Amino acid sequence: MEKHEMVDSLGLAESFPAPAADRWRKEAEALLKGAPFEKVLMTPTHEGFALKPLYTRSDLEALPQTAELPGTGLRTRGDSAAGYHRRVWRISQELFEPTPSALNKVLLHEMGRGQDELNIWFDALTREGRGPASGVHSSTGRCGVSAATAEDFAVLFKDVRLGAVSVFLRVGAAAAALGALFFRQARTSGCEPESLRGCIDLDPLGLLAGQGGVACGLSSLYDQMEALMRFGLKRAPCMQMANASGNVYHDGGASSVQELGCVLASALAYLREMELRGLEPAVVAPRIRLSLSVGSPFFIEIAKLRAARMLWNRIQEIAGIPEDGRSCHLHARTGLWNKTRFDAHTSMLRVTSEAFSAVLGGCDSLHIGAFDEVVREPDAFSRRIARNIHPILSEECELTKVIDPVGGSWAVESLTDEMARKAWEHLQAIEAAGGMASALEKGIPQGWVKGTRAARHRDFHRRRDVLVGINQYPDASAGVPEPRVIDYAAFAKERAREFGADSARAEAGAKAGALDAVAKAANSAGRIELAEAAAGAGATLPELHVALRGRRDATPPIEPIPFRRLAEDYEALRLAALAAAESGAGRPRILQLNIGPSRRYRLRADWTASFFLVGGFEMLAEEDFEDTAAAVVAVREAAPPVAVITSDDETYAAVLPGLAKAVKEAAPDIVLLLAGNPGENEAAWRAAGVDDFVHVRVNNYEVNHGLLARLGVINGAPEA
Repeated sequence: MEKHEMVDSLGLAESFPAPAADRWRKEAEALLKGAPFEKVLMTPTHEGFALKPLYTRSDLEALPQTAELPGTGLRTRGDSAAGYHRRVWRISQELFEPTPSALNKVLLHEMGRGQDELNIWFDALTREGRGPASGVHSSTGRCGVSAATAEDFAVLFKDVRLGAVSVFLRVGAAAAALGALFFRQARTSGCEPESLRGCIDLDPLGLLAGQGGVACGLSSLYDQMEALMRFGLKRAPCMQMANASGNVYHDGGASSVQELGCVLASALAYLREMELRGLEPAVVAPRIRLSLSVGSPFFIEIAKLRAARMLWNRIQEIAGIPEDGRSCHLHARTGLWNKTRFDAHTSMLRVTSEAFSAVLGGCDSLHIGAFDEVVREPDAFSRRIARNIHPILSEECELTKVIDPVGGSWAVESLTDEMARKAWEHLQAIEAAGGMASALEKGIPQGWVKGTRAARHRDFHRRRDVLVGINQYPDASAGVPEPRVIDYAAFAKERAREFGADSARAEAGAKAGALDAVAKAANSAGRIELAEAAAGAGATLPELHVALRGRRDATPPIEPIPFRRLAEDYEALRLAALAAAESGAGRPRILQLNIGPSRRYRLRADWTASFFLVGGFEMLAEEDFEDTAAAVVAVREAAPPVAVITSDDETYAAVLPGLAKAVKEAAPDIVLLLAGNPGENEAAWRAAGVDDFVHVRVNNYEVNHGLLARLGVINGAPEA
């Protein structure tokens, strides 16, 4: 007997009829008892569309991309028909150490434990094309390695087989010079550029958006991009030479559609600029990496990565690139927007969820942030915890065994389509403004990000959006991880001495001639090769940068998009409270006047304590008081600057006026609050002595900030 015949013989089809969406909705509306369906069950998002409570097969009927197979069409389901069977995503952990020798030890250690893309950040001076002798001590070696000579690169990549590992160089405005030093080191170590893989992270518009200006101008950066692209075509075909990154937008508070729209607009601008310089889109597009940050909304972030691949392939299609010539390398990193300094270990959970989203979305390389990365440069322990999430996802979760695990999901496919449509609208708005550079000059992306950031903060301050450990469920005993103590001033002096020694060893005439040849060469593949030769003759990073940067234009400064984590407002409250404790004044205290039997109001009492713990207050909340007299005795003994009355509504009606009056008589200067919405009793209870009320509708951040300011613990107005 066939399976379907067995089912029919049991009569299951009649007993369990197929559910209908319209019937489900009627049942749901009946349970809502008149409350509007869209308001209660539809979840609005900062992306501009709402999440449905239920998705059905009908949501896919108008989505043609769902008929595509992995590796075909717009590549929504991935670039390869084999998915991760062919190649697992690259483990691309960002690595920071101040010296080439220290970073070399980290590179070798991480490679020996599975990392297969070396994601190397240079310090700010190096990324600007300046050497450690520039005198700006505070930036030397901070948040990246200081490497400015061929000798530095030899130390940095000692014992690293560059042909066997991908390399992602975070180069800033000194892309061509750092690229030349890297290619020279590869050749010196016996690795020809043809075998190199990875990316030179040249992102002119990302630099402009994050910094508000580019010292050498956009034209210079595009000239460097052209030189690198031409070198890549001739000598390093597996290297990407540009990176359109959304990190600056995501970490500034942008929505996912805004981030994606800006990334696509930047990548499109790079295609156009290279075409103006004689390079066809078909040869440029594969050499542009797309980078996206991944945040908390699980399904939305999956949809973002899938939509990114879809839309980038659509742009390539419009540019005339045939289907078999299109590709998309999608790099993802767990975002910084939602990471915290307090209770930092909760970030282990956040990055795990975000990495899961990135893999399900089909990333090609992935950085998973260490739990302490917003506090200090990660150490071996925190790097290990983050790095090991990769094999957990690939080996223990077996995500490499299924091709496109979310393909066909009614929710994910529908969200991917909505994400793509909204991001395309943002791309069109940028195009209508004259392209990404022009849009940044006009402040259009900045306006989007600023508006979304303000909306996110409003929801966060009212605790509609939650960061566990920050605005909900705080661990009052949790502090901030101790920073790694590095004497950057002493380090800068030592690096300046080493840099001067390396420079002095160069033969002046040979170096000058080599640099002159670089400066006179056109933006061709040969220009990077000439720069390699100059590096071999002793040319340093600043000298190479000047020779390679080409023309300089006066790119007008713009309003930058600031880096701003969501938790910073609350962290400022708790840091102010800790500072008060360390000064000898003690942490600001609140006495919780729990009136009557605990069982009647325990949920409200716990909620109230949490309400103020997120502001850094010490809560005296353990004791319950039988009556007004006991509460007044506690007020006199503890002498707190703030007290909050907590009980059930029935008890309030019976004792509140007398209790408030007695507390105020015992402590006239006390700030007296009540936990709960007073409703029509507000005027009477205020007259009795209650100063204010706390409940789910008030702004949690503003209340906490206002109390701390009233107590002299913090200055200034609350953040909007």
